[in-house]
Amino acid sequence: MTRIYFAAGARRWADYSTHLPAALAEAGVQAEIVTKAPDPATVDYIVFAPGGDITDFTPFTRARAVLGLWAGVERIVGNRTLTQPLCRMVDQGLTEGMVEWVTGHVLRHHLNLDRWIRGEPGWHQDAPPLARERTVAMLGLGELGAACARTLAGLNFRVLGWSRAPKTLPGIETAHGEAGLQQVLSRAGIVVTLLPATPETENLLDARRLGWLPPGAVVLNPGRGCLIDEAALLAALDAGRLGHATLDVFRTEPLPEDHPFRGHRRVTITPHIAAETRPYSAARVIAENIRRGEAGEPFLHLVDRTRGY
Repeated sequence: MTRIYFAAGARRWADYSTHLPAALAEAGVQAEIVTKAPDPATVDYIVFAPGGDITDFTPFTRARAVLGLWAGVERIVGNRTLTQPLCRMVDQGLTEGMVEWVTGHVLRHHLNLDRWIRGEPGWHQDAPPLARERTVAMLGLGELGAACARTLAGLNFRVLGWSRAPKTLPGIETAHGEAGLQQVLSRAGIVVTLLPATPETENLLDARRLGWLPPGAVVLNPGRGCLIDEAALLAALDAGRLGHATLDVFRTEPLPEDHPFRGHRRVTITPHIAAETRPYSAARVIAENIRRGEAGEPFLHLVDRTRGY
């Protein structure tokens, strides 16, 4: 019988204890799930999340794959003891959550809803532009970025997509590389960052690139905290060059109480909730990969160690 070590921590097991066995049964996988440190030589698959129960993967010589519960892998991909295939979480529920967060905040800033929520005095009947008159830049065209771009384009926003390497997305104008990034940012009223954390994306939005944005542009970051140079972002906001920043991820989490983002009139903070893994749907992704492993089929969502995601 296949042996699965759920090494993502006791708190997460409380969420998965019903869903994962049910998903395995639905996938036709006969398996034993253990949650306490087993004999490593008996483990076929490891279900893992950062902060879980393993830091050294060396003893797990029989394990066919490490199956992550997070979309991001930057906290594990550099672990030199992890030589087994690593699969990241790509889950429809997670994707839907990200699309809803991004769409909600794009519409909020597009319609200038904060003005009315704050209850500005007076009777101002200047209507916002239509979506087809607003350009949104989507930095990152992976699973999440592509889904958000398609949804926003479906609402008639002019969506520009950017990625580090050439990509095409039907109905979306795309660009790549440094020159493409400048072209995209210089046209964007709203920019969304949905890229993985890698050495190449560290401080992608620095002072120089933030300066490419039109005056009053809005930045949304539900991707990774390291994508933005925080000091440069604060300087642009304080100078009034940027209109607002809505941020879901940060270099330090939880965000310290004395951080300059807190209480800043041009910054909105959400506590890393844009795309949460839902145990019900994530368990099915894990079960499908185990079924594939047992059937000798390729794993889904394998991490490319050279690229870091």
